[in-house]
Amino acid sequence: MAQFKNFINGEWVDAQSGEEFERRNPATGELIGTFPKSGPADVEAAVAAAREAFKHWRLYPAPKRGEILYRVGQLLKERKEELAREMTEEMGKVLTEARGDVQEGIDMAFYMAGEGRRMWGQTTPSELPNKWNMSVRKPLGVVGLITPWNFPLAIPTWKIMPALIAGNTVVFKPASYTPRMAVRLVEIFEEAGLPAGVLNLVIGTGESVGDAILHHPDVALISFTGSTDTGTHVAVEAARQGKRVSLELGGKNAIIVMDDADIDLAVDGILWSAFGTSGQRCTAASRIIAHRAIQDTLVEKLVARASRMRLGDGLKETTDVGPVVSASQLERIHAYVQIGREEGAELVVGGNIARDGELARGHFHEPTIFNNVKPTMRIAQEEIFGPVTAVIPVDSLDEAIEVANGVQYGLSASIYTRDINKAFRAMQDIDTGILYVNAGTIGAEIHLPFGGTKGTGNGHREAGQAALDVFTEWQSIYVDYSGRLQRAQID
Repeated sequence: MAQFKNFINGEWVDAQSGEEFERRNPATGELIGTFPKSGPADVEAAVAAAREAFKHWRLYPAPKRGEILYRVGQLLKERKEELAREMTEEMGKVLTEARGDVQEGIDMAFYMAGEGRRMWGQTTPSELPNKWNMSVRKPLGVVGLITPWNFPLAIPTWKIMPALIAGNTVVFKPASYTPRMAVRLVEIFEEAGLPAGVLNLVIGTGESVGDAILHHPDVALISFTGSTDTGTHVAVEAARQGKRVSLELGGKNAIIVMDDADIDLAVDGILWSAFGTSGQRCTAASRIIAHRAIQDTLVEKLVARASRMRLGDGLKETTDVGPVVSASQLERIHAYVQIGREEGAELVVGGNIARDGELARGHFHEPTIFNNVKPTMRIAQEEIFGPVTAVIPVDSLDEAIEVANGVQYGLSASIYTRDINKAFRAMQDIDTGILYVNAGTIGAEIHLPFGGTKGTGNGHREAGQAALDVFTEWQSIYVDYSGRLQRAQID
């Protein structure tokens, strides 16, 4: 049986309590391994190591930091298949998607490594003679990174790579459902030559480890991706301490299909966006806003395709949809199916927990589509985080945009249309951080900012150069070489 450990100050160590917990494959129930059930004492040790390492890491030349990230990226690339298979075993997504998850980590490593030779500041002309003005980025110090289970390698790299290239040191708490992938990632950093104490891994629950990181006075920033409820708690507690916080929270993403759309292309995009990763994505399309002129045709094609999607172990090539991550998540998803029925939505496909044969060993839910859903129904307003989507009919583009914007979230949206004017209206009027035209609601590329509006976050962005704004502090520098007193705005 594999036993995994925390990584603190360059050493693999057990939780100080000696306690452990198990993680099992959500498709088969087979044991993945045992992991340390850490607590505040482990966080204290990790923060102390990171605080000490920061003294040296902040002075380590940024291009040299980048060289370490390049080595991490290369190691990820060499081990892509092995990592993908372990990811599928640990959290269930089908193997092709797991490979994509690892590829995001590779891309982020190489992209942020390049920022080590760039990391833009500004130079500006001074309003006074013989004076030089510039701004530079500086690291914050120790940062706490708390990540979810649905992208167990990609999302940690979204946070770790920019944090490190900027000169910060890290205390990393992964989701309890996917600790093995966190261990594998940290092992690669260790092999790549990252100095001891710069990256520390503490495995445990949000209550014991997450809160300890959140409340530690030496942690300058919390970067959190997860549920809206937990994110609100993080924001409140960070505000009490004057601590920086970056939040990436929920989504209730919509795909608009207009009457002039390529319907078959839209069907492809909807199925991928709604049922990929078993709907367990913050960018999943859980609302389909369909023009009434094409609604029946669209739904007929969706039902035909969704009913043929094959559930199973994500390691099998025949599998289209893998398990959801846990029994509790399965029950939560199915509860929303019951809510949809009670609200009067028309269930047209799916709706059941799969309990036949080998599927009974895991946590499987059928791809599920509701038709003729009203925008005010709970299944059209609340994040389900499972393979359930709702078709909402509309009569016009104006109504479609109103419905798309009529939720508390604003992460991703999509419109299928052949009319360039409609596409540009959508770009102008849809209130989301990400918008796709003639594609699904997922698949962000790492060199553009990722994040949302309204209840999806607190205005920060991950990926792209925008990520550096989260992990750096601006310093404005003035060099006066006039040899006399010069008073800005006075002289």
